[in-house]
Amino acid sequence: MSAPIQWCHEGSEMPEAKQQIAALPLRWGADDKVEVLMVTSRDTGRWIVPKGWTMKGVKPWAAAAIEAMEEAGVKGHIAREVFGTYTYRKKLDDGQSLPCVVRVYPMIVEKEKSDWKERKERTRKWFSLRKAAKLVNEPGLSEMLTELSVKPKKAPVAGPMLRRAES
Repeated sequence: MSAPIQWCHEGSEMPEAKQQIAALPLRWGADDKVEVLMVTSRDTGRWIVPKGWTMKGVKPWAAAAIEAMEEAGVKGHIAREVFGTYTYRKKLDDGQSLPCVVRVYPMIVEKEKSDWKERKERTRKWFSLRKAAKLVNEPGLSEMLTELSVKPKKAPVAGPMLRRAES
């Protein structure tokens, strides 16, 4: 598991970082390259991975799978181990922003539904890992996608899942 991220800031005005979970929906594309399913955020329309708040009484990887279903309409095999973490600032309705740490769980997509909860609020699209890394605004997520693109079958947590899914 990744080392905890330390927030560096001056003074004590910054709120404590909130915990979120995310699914990293993956598949083998037609050209034998790994692809990631991205969705648009509801507020700005930027490309993101399905993510949300932790859920009381629900294991974090199970919560990530729920987010993947609600936001992207996909089901599959999700890892119980964290692939990586990244940070970002969530913009709140009142204009403030909240620091968030997102734990990312890789998922091998087995089924894409044509009808899902947030289908009218988001767009979903498959991208190569390199293209997705260029599209996202979060540097930590971009780095994670770039590293996965180099040797996907050897990546921690995601690699074994991708090797199994390839056959």
